[in-house]
Amino acid sequence: MPTELSNNPQVKVVVNAVKRKQSRLIAMAVGLAVGATWVCGVGATAAQPAPANIAVLTPGLNYDSVLVGLREGLAKVGYLEGRNLTLTIEDTKGETVNLDGRVAKLLDTKPDVFFAVATANSIAAKQATSTVPIVFTVVGDPVHAQLAASFASSRNNVTGVSSHSTLLTAKRLELLKDLAPKVKSVLVIVSINEASAKMGLPYLDEPAKKMAFRLVRRDIGSTDEFEKLLAEKWTGIDGVFPMPSVFVGKSMQALVAKAHKERLPMVVSEESWVKAGALASYGTDFRLIGAQSARLVVKVLKGSKPAEIPIATPDQLVLTLNQSSAKAIGLKLPEKILERADRFFD
Repeated sequence: MPTELSNNPQVKVVVNAVKRKQSRLIAMAVGLAVGATWVCGVGATAAQPAPANIAVLTPGLNYDSVLVGLREGLAKVGYLEGRNLTLTIEDTKGETVNLDGRVAKLLDTKPDVFFAVATANSIAAKQATSTVPIVFTVVGDPVHAQLAASFASSRNNVTGVSSHSTLLTAKRLELLKDLAPKVKSVLVIVSINEASAKMGLPYLDEPAKKMAFRLVRRDIGSTDEFEKLLAEKWTGIDGVFPMPSVFVGKSMQALVAKAHKERLPMVVSEESWVKAGALASYGTDFRLIGAQSARLVVKVLKGSKPAEIPIATPDQLVLTLNQSSAKAIGLKLPEKILERADRFFD
């Protein structure tokens, strides 16, 4: 600073004031940096959830998106595989044999939570343990399946998210009527060895009478019986209505091919089956229901008892259409259905 200015008292006052302001700004910056370091360091570490060990029994196949949603839901609250989350997964690939052995293998890992996907797997888990907390998902009717005493409380070591597929049986039958008003005779395919397939049957008769449907029920208990059904000519059948089951999911491609060959509309319970070629579905999105289930898993990990957590129902139900399948069977989709649809496959 020039001498004549440095000797000026007014200039000295201004310079000193600027220096004091700079000092305060530096101090504030240092304080913010220290605070940020604490939040990103010690504070963030303190907020991390404790390590969790989750056993998973899944049918695999089209149910894989359930686990995508589960991982996403857990990651949102800080549970990450390789850090503080271990998922031990048994994939049955659609088989229901030796479920007891698979459950026992998972229980040997001493899980904090047992996560069961689909009705048969959930029943097997419940039969194996009354102490390890169980969270199920994609179960059509947990009360009918004797997994829970009521939706308000299981009164045991089980909670979860019902897919509501059993209670939506009548809605899907109505959807078939709305899509193809000329349908009179409906082939109902039942995987007789699976509780999930049989539980919805009582919900069919009343709406079928109202819509003047003739229901032709075929029970399938093996691959041979299914192949025999596919080899038959479906004379007098106007529509196809497979009941929800792991077997149907595993066999969907063959069932779609047969429905297309016979030029028949087929309404199903799950969106991935529409992606595979079924005409339409009304029900849950497996990825979304997986993420919803993660919230219940977190509650259990934080100390809530399953009996204290009400059975949940899907946050969202989805109407999905396959427009290519409609063309393949020569069906023009009604405008009112197109307006209602949430998703489309071409």
